[in-house]
Order: sequence, then C-alpha cells, then structure tokens
Amino acid sequence: MSFDPAIAALVPPGSRVLDLGCGTGELLDHLIKHKGCSGYGVELDDANLLACVKRGVNVIQRNLEEGLSIFEDQSFDVVLQLETLQHLRNAEQMLKETARVGKMGIVSFPNFAHWPNRLQVLTGRMPVTRALPYEWYDTPNIRVGTFTDFGVLARKNRLKILDAFGLQEGRVVRTLPNLRASVAVFKFERE
Repeated sequence: MSFDPAIAALVPPGSRVLDLGCGTGELLDHLIKHKGCSGYGVELDDANLLACVKRGVNVIQRNLEEGLSIFEDQSFDVVLQLETLQHLRNAEQMLKETARVGKMGIVSFPNFAHWPNRLQVLTGRMPVTRALPYEWYDTPNIRVGTFTDFGVLARKNRLKILDAFGLQEGRVVRTLPNLRASVAVFKFERE
C-alpha cells in the first residue's frame, strides 16, 4: 500500500513506529525522512522485503498470524496496521497485540458499508470496487468490516478512539464516513 498523507499526519514527529504489513516500506520511509521517525516494518512477501531493503527501511520477515510476541509491551509509540486487518484469521487478537505493543495504534481497512458496496449487495452481488478489487472467490480478504463495526470492536476491547475518519479517493471524510468512504481509518490507544 502506498502511503496516504492523512494517515502519515496522524503519526507524531520523532515516533518509534512499527508498521505491520508494511508492503514496500513507502510510508515508513516517508515517516523516517520527513518526520524524524524510526522503527521497523513487518512484511511477509519476499518482493516487498527486497523493496524495503532497497529503500533502507528496517524490515522483519514475519507472518502476522504468528502474533507480535517478539516485541515487548509498549515498545513502540505508534503501531500501524494499514489494510492488513481484513487479511488476518484472528483480527481481534491482532488488534489486542497492536494495542499491547504500541502506545497508540492506527488501523485502516476497506469499509464494506460504503454506499457503492451497499448498492452492489442490493443487486445480489458481492462488491468489486477500487478498495475491494477482488471477486468473492479470489479475494485475499478473510473478512469484511464497516466503519461502525470497528467502533463496536474497539469498545469491546477497551480501546479509546482518538480520531476516526474515512478516506475516499484521497479525501478525508468526516461526515457520514460509514456511508461515504471506501476506507475506514482509526487512531486509538488502550483505556
């Protein structure tokens, strides 16, 4: 995933960052160069690992399904989990791990309740959109969620939401994000 400026803006300057599912390391590279951050990416894909190394981004090859036991409690200022939660079998456990390892977490995921998705479901089809670009039979997403669903999950797990908004084609959506945004973004901490 390439970085979005609205998400980068949520990370305080000088933070120690852990980027889970960091892809090619573009966001972490940006945070290091432009915000004085430090940290690591965690990535499974070999090609993405190579891209991180070429950028000079510290990266650890690890399957997120194995959890974050290699990291101490509160060892990072910010843990990023961008566009990864929907790919994990135990999303709730990984959310708990994100809150354990980081003083603050930032999560993003495709918002299944975005209005074009709702329309496609009303026609009897699973949505295929820019944020959800796969057919139901070949998607890497194990689950779908909505902006509202994440708020419920956060409360259940005693996470305090510090900021929440949607993204739609690079624009921040704060009014009716569950309906008007294809991507949900949450910044949170443990209560």
